[in-house]
Amino acid sequence: MNKLVFALLLVVLLPLATLAQTREIYTNTNFRTLAQSHKILAIMPFSAHLQLRPQEVTKNGGPEGVARLEQREGLDVQQALHSYFLKQKASNDLTVDVQDPMRTNALLAQSGLTPAQLATQTPEQLAKLLGVDGIISGDFSSTQPMSNGAAVALSLAVGFSGPTNTGKLVINIHDGKSGELLWKYDKSLSRGFGSDTNTIVTTIMRKASRQFPYSKEFKS
Repeated sequence: MNKLVFALLLVVLLPLATLAQTREIYTNTNFRTLAQSHKILAIMPFSAHLQLRPQEVTKNGGPEGVARLEQREGLDVQQALHSYFLKQKASNDLTVDVQDPMRTNALLAQSGLTPAQLATQTPEQLAKLLGVDGIISGDFSSTQPMSNGAAVALSLAVGFSGPTNTGKLVINIHDGKSGELLWKYDKSLSRGFGSDTNTIVTTIMRKASRQFPYSKEFKS
């Protein structure tokens, strides 16, 4: 009887899980109109939030040490996304160019904008400052840091497993002229042993590749 009940639950819950997956990605219905002249995008350093236990905070140098670690995590996600897009461009699957993060961060620094101050700027302001057509930004949260090698292996959270190390990656793309949100990807994840920032970002983006609006595979 228990097996029968469990089987019935799977029949009911699996379609719901699939539905939840499709709702992780938002694409502006006017994307093609808003982005028709886009040639280059810039990736911002991501906002990172580490939910560490008290002993882990102490181990990483207290609140100040955690803040530095979060900043490094945000830069690592920025670099990982850029690496992914370079590979897509090399395989002729990306319709736009992506600005080198070194140039992006240098221009931000020259303007006196720290990663913590990016939230005070609109997408239009950032696009004008960086000389780009669109802005990629986002948030990363995790129960463990990735950049120091402590976190390894990744499995995307899809439903019934009980992940120990959890996190979330949110990627936003805004039009640099209107400031409108063009695309958003909100993905929860769980991690075990064996991965790094590049692995996680690449795995997540591959999951979204057919729904990434600047991909040649994208079907609206």
